[in-house]
Amino acid sequence: MTQNKNFASKMFNIALYQPEIPQNTAAIIRLCSCLNTTLEIIEPCGFQIEDKRIKRIAMDYLDIKKISRFESFDHFIKNKKKSRIILMTTKSKKIYHQFNFKPNDTILLGRESTGVPKIVHEMAYERLKIPLNKNARSLNILTVAAIVLAEALKQNSFFKHVSKY
Repeated sequence: MTQNKNFASKMFNIALYQPEIPQNTAAIIRLCSCLNTTLEIIEPCGFQIEDKRIKRIAMDYLDIKKISRFESFDHFIKNKKKSRIILMTTKSKKIYHQFNFKPNDTILLGRESTGVPKIVHEMAYERLKIPLNKNARSLNILTVAAIVLAEALKQNSFFKHVSKY
């Protein structure tokens, strides 16, 4: 797969707020690698990045250069002055495909067990949700990342810049 170099410099970021499950993070590493997206991890994590479960799932997609780690949410925010933070949450009324994504947006996903604290909700540029069946609580964070990243890329004509190998 080849990619337009001008477009590649204006990509989206996926940020994980204190992730707890290494297998989810590993699968998101692979997703980000395949779609030229930087993964940002807000610590503390519930595992070590060197965890063998990460390596087993991420396989040869584990490119540490495409992963940014932040020691805290405050540190993360200080580095996001030129990026809109788009929080994915079940507590929003606005649906993801009704939002206009822009290159350099950061799509933020909460902890698998508890989401994000109120302060993170308040600091987000926008809060979006994926509509679910009324009996469903939430989707796995990998699924959310894939759905929303695909929408952001589609809106910004990413797929026009990619050719099949």
